[in-house]
Amino acid sequence: MADKIFDRSNSVYVKNVPRKGRGVFANVPFKVGNLIERAPTWGFDDADGSLIDKTGLFEYYFVRHCGEGEIDPKERYVVFGFISVVNHSLNPNAQITWSDEESGAWASIVAIKDINIDDEITHLYSNLYAYSPSIKFVE
Repeated sequence: MADKIFDRSNSVYVKNVPRKGRGVFANVPFKVGNLIERAPTWGFDDADGSLIDKTGLFEYYFVRHCGEGEIDPKERYVVFGFISVVNHSLNPNAQITWSDEESGAWASIVAIKDINIDDEITHLYSNLYAYSPSIKFVE
């Protein structure tokens, strides 16, 4: 079994990270502003969220903010693709950006720092408030 699983472009791969689970790593260097991945999403509202929050999917969905403190009406999104397993960091090297297309909402992860080959790609989770205080994030 391979210890690294690559995306179709071979620009990133997923592997297990001790005490974190799966993580996404660079297979090519990324410069500030480079697009790392773009993925389709499925948005859901509070009613669906109250059910999903009781499942393991809670740890994999994203909260979308439209602007300064403004939360999207759908608010929560399942993001398909490697973006869904990018780990949290208080000192991230990437960020999630959103776009709305005729085909629906899309999430992109973009480098906000230079990222070297084999560096873990991380972003700041925007819904830390929703996690149980018993969950301790590993840097």
